[in-house]
Amino acid sequence: MINYISGQLNTLNPAFAVIDVNGVGYGVLISLSTYTKLQGSPSQAKLFIESVYVRDDNPRYFGFFDEEEREIFRKLISVSGVGGSSAILMLNSLSPAEIAGAVNTANVTLLKSIKGIGDKTAQRIVVDLKGKLGKHEGGISQILTTSYNKNKDEALMALLTLGFPKVAAEKALEKTIKQQGVNTDNVENLIKQTLKNF
Repeated sequence: MINYISGQLNTLNPAFAVIDVNGVGYGVLISLSTYTKLQGSPSQAKLFIESVYVRDDNPRYFGFFDEEEREIFRKLISVSGVGGSSAILMLNSLSPAEIAGAVNTANVTLLKSIKGIGDKTAQRIVVDLKGKLGKHEGGISQILTTSYNKNKDEALMALLTLGFPKVAAEKALEKTIKQQGVNTDNVENLIKQTLKNF
């Protein structure tokens, strides 16, 4: 089993990377997040590897810049009907925190918005993974308690400043999060969406 590959970054595009390790070029499929992080890396690169077997004799190697992203990839491919390509597509569409938030709030609509993820698969992901994401150390749980809660608190404070009662604001905010999924990036958008739910 290959845990990680470390060597010279030979080829890089948004979906694929080749790392030269002592004259052997290892080709791995990557996510957009890993691609972005590798762009800022020196010629030496390290990727955490997960192999997915399409057939018994034909493994495909997926590489991740950090172990957190690999961990959520592993969880996603453990769900029946979610293969390596689908899991990478999910990671290209949503951040690990957003995927965890969608699963933990049973936001099937957000999961279905990802190309290739149908209603049944989205529901299966929620059923199989609810409560199982965010428990590995230093990973998704940390993101949810920092970025997610920080944005949620800022949005709530803004709504209270606008004069909305606290209980009503909290209810509207929770409703928005369930509809839109976890928004860890844009407080303004979260507030705008919440205003529609009063």
